[in-house]
Amino acid sequence: MKKAVLIFLAAAAAAMPCRAQKAPAEGDWTGKLSFYGHQLTIVFHIKANEFGSLVCTMDSPDQSATNIPAFLNFCSADSISVGVGSIGAAYGGKIMGDSIQGTFSQMGFNIPMTMHRGLEKLNRPQNPKEPYPYMALETSFKNEADSALLCGTLCYPKDFVEGKTPVVIMVSGSGQENRDEEIFDHKPFLVIADYLARNGIASLRYDDRGCGQSKGGDVKNATTADFARDTEAGIEYLRSLGKFGKVGILGHSEGASIAFILGAKGKADFIVSLAGIGVKGDTALTAQANKNLELAGQTKRLTTQQYRVQSMLASSPWLNYFLDYDPTADLKAVKCPVMAINGEKDSQVLPELNLMAINEKLPSDKRHLIRRYPGLNHLFQHCNTGAPSEYRSIEETISPEVLSDITTWIKTLE
Repeated sequence: MKKAVLIFLAAAAAAMPCRAQKAPAEGDWTGKLSFYGHQLTIVFHIKANEFGSLVCTMDSPDQSATNIPAFLNFCSADSISVGVGSIGAAYGGKIMGDSIQGTFSQMGFNIPMTMHRGLEKLNRPQNPKEPYPYMALETSFKNEADSALLCGTLCYPKDFVEGKTPVVIMVSGSGQENRDEEIFDHKPFLVIADYLARNGIASLRYDDRGCGQSKGGDVKNATTADFARDTEAGIEYLRSLGKFGKVGILGHSEGASIAFILGAKGKADFIVSLAGIGVKGDTALTAQANKNLELAGQTKRLTTQQYRVQSMLASSPWLNYFLDYDPTADLKAVKCPVMAINGEKDSQVLPELNLMAINEKLPSDKRHLIRRYPGLNHLFQHCNTGAPSEYRSIEETISPEVLSDITTWIKTLE
């Protein structure tokens, strides 16, 4: 028995050649991979495991990819070699104090990349800091039909006027999002809520079902229609408080579709659509895919049918629903005033396709505001190309002009 154990341990040691004795490689390393005019942040996390050997994972934060398994092929006092099998990549270089001079290899490409010890600190100057000059209360509401408890934050001015101060419920884009709609350390909904409260408008933002502090509700099979019931429950909760005046919906991307679904049912007193779709889902998503192919320098373009065939492989109830969702009927049935805006460089919800369609399909109302903002992307940041790969590197969370315009428009409705 002892002999067998010794053989096993010897084999384990041979498979993990890099021993952890305060090795120079241990720690977090961050580098910028430059290719075709783009930069991609790469992070390696190297630490000792329970057996005393060094292990490694990789992050690609610009692509929201974390904890990608990696393997230390070799490490010494002055050299390191890492393999990332799942993406067919490798990195090797010389350790020189707090930097590694090396080469990143993938698919036959060899790209020089210098890594520096530590994690990149992102500057987010618009994120507000406590104490806030307004009320910010933890709260929750229930969607009884779906057995979902939605937890969030209710913000309102300290000098709010009961029955007069308007309030908006914020609805995030696709995917599970927390109440701040956080992405790359940006917190758009927190920034919006802060600006609104400082300017006399209340708001409720909440963690999506199955995310953050929210509990219950089917997440795996949920579609836009299911998420709309969560928002409707939030509207009913706000009205039940009896504290506020008009109750509106501020929706971003898919959240704007939910706003129009509920607007058609007469649930909202006003709607703010941030980068909402105005055409059928498959048309909007195909246009998005083709725009991103264009930004990547590729000439290939997909037809809507080709996109649908590819999407079938995902077997996603949410995607299947969204591909078939046509907002036309909902837009035509909306009776409340609408502010619908897009960034001119939005590469996810193309303004020339969607904003025009929203404008054409909404019933005529002099209170509507339809606007395209020059130089802004899908998150309403000032940008260069509008590609999602830029979101993380931009310090601005949301254009001050957009914040001001939303506030001014809502106040015209009082």
